[in-house]
Amino acid sequence: MNNPKQPKIDIPKTRSEWVMDIIGYVALAVMIAILVMNWRDMPNEVPAHFDGSGTVDRWGSKMELIILPGIAIALHFFLMVFEKFPQSHNYPERLNESNREAFYQNSRQTLNYMRNIINILFAYIVYRSVAIALGDDAVIGWPFFVILIVLFIVLIWKMIKTSKIK
Repeated sequence: MNNPKQPKIDIPKTRSEWVMDIIGYVALAVMIAILVMNWRDMPNEVPAHFDGSGTVDRWGSKMELIILPGIAIALHFFLMVFEKFPQSHNYPERLNESNREAFYQNSRQTLNYMRNIINILFAYIVYRSVAIALGDDAVIGWPFFVILIVLFIVLIWKMIKTSKIK
């Protein structure tokens, strides 16, 4: 790997990064709104865990649902801070003055997209947990798996893009 003392470059956010940020913040807000709007109507026991097929396999206190937005917000801000310092990310030996900006931007975008897709994933989990607690079928549903697949597709796509930077 290369020297960890890479220079800082000011690279403006792309339109897609701004769009993903808006989507991510909306997902965080929706997640919190769902909990606040449904808190009184939820029973004391809510879905606390899903098995690999998406079926509820553990029920717990509704206070456990507060953990999900807590983790999502903490992860969001950790990744957001890390995203702001692409010069500290890990790059291959071929990083040089001519491709530095491309590497930085791709790495920053990867974190941005992943962070905001994770926000959507957590918002969906909270939504389904509340819906199940209020009487819906006790399964997470296919959208969870679609969001998870999108998360991995984006990661693979950005890794391929990194490999193509000359």
